[in-house]
Amino acid sequence: MAKVYKWGIIGCGNVTEIKSGPAYKMVDGFDLHAVMRRDVEKAKDYASRHHVANFYGDADALINNPEIEAIYIATPPDSHAYYALKVAEAGKICCIEKPMATTYKECLQINTAFKEKKIPLFVAYYRRSLPRFAKVKSWLDTNKIGKIRHINWHLSKPANAIDLSKNYNWRTDSKIAYGGYFDDLASHGIDLFIHLLGDVKNAQGIATNQQGLYTAMDSITASWIHESGVTGSGSWNFASEKREDTVAIYGEKGKITFSVFDEKPIVLEHGDYKESLLIKNPENIQLCHVENMKNYLIADKAHPSTGKTALHTTWVLERILKNNN
Repeated sequence: MAKVYKWGIIGCGNVTEIKSGPAYKMVDGFDLHAVMRRDVEKAKDYASRHHVANFYGDADALINNPEIEAIYIATPPDSHAYYALKVAEAGKICCIEKPMATTYKECLQINTAFKEKKIPLFVAYYRRSLPRFAKVKSWLDTNKIGKIRHINWHLSKPANAIDLSKNYNWRTDSKIAYGGYFDDLASHGIDLFIHLLGDVKNAQGIATNQQGLYTAMDSITASWIHESGVTGSGSWNFASEKREDTVAIYGEKGKITFSVFDEKPIVLEHGDYKESLLIKNPENIQLCHVENMKNYLIADKAHPSTGKTALHTTWVLERILKNNN
């Protein structure tokens, strides 16, 4: 019989309802065997609705369940290191929701713990595995726009109802996410750009709080340079009139444009030629990421998002915010 990995989820909140949780049941070779949430009634409800055999209100009980071989940590980032080090100590495979942790130091501790035990560690930067970005990468790798010169990203959105109400939101609590929505959202794009264009050699940025609605930063600008010599720039503003999400990669012979989050066409232009492709994401957007974990564990195929790659992404994010906190 083929090997089946039994997974447990620590923190079965909103992100696991559609984006990620169902994928661990859909992928052949994986079985979602248990879930945990501090509110055990909510864990029980999740288990009932998603047909999961076991539920817990205590993370240690899930981690130490001998039947569970792999654990997905989907809690807020300030607890990632705490749980990840426990999972490493237990000797179990792990996937951590992004960002990997709140600081580079914590990410390094996590990565080192799994590396020393030779246990696979993945991080849910799932855009690296999405078909639409695989197409963008293929355009770049086959020199459709020639030598790459520069990448620019602008992301903005207005304050939402929770922001305006000033009710507590961990995503904008500076103690958990100093960069606020930058930590939560821009981390996806920066990680994707590293996947597309290679590691970053240096980065810097300016961050401020323009609205005063919460303690985290709400406006960030940054510049960076990849080891290949490609330059990058970005601006993220969460106090704007309307939502925008546009990336442009400029080459010596053309340009590629796309959105990091919005399901819009990816566009290739060079000279008079223009190609526009709409490649939809799977309903469970982490499905391809989870499939790639299965391919790594069962077929020994490389996975694009590991503890090592996520560690570098956190280094870049920290460099951008370093001089502002």
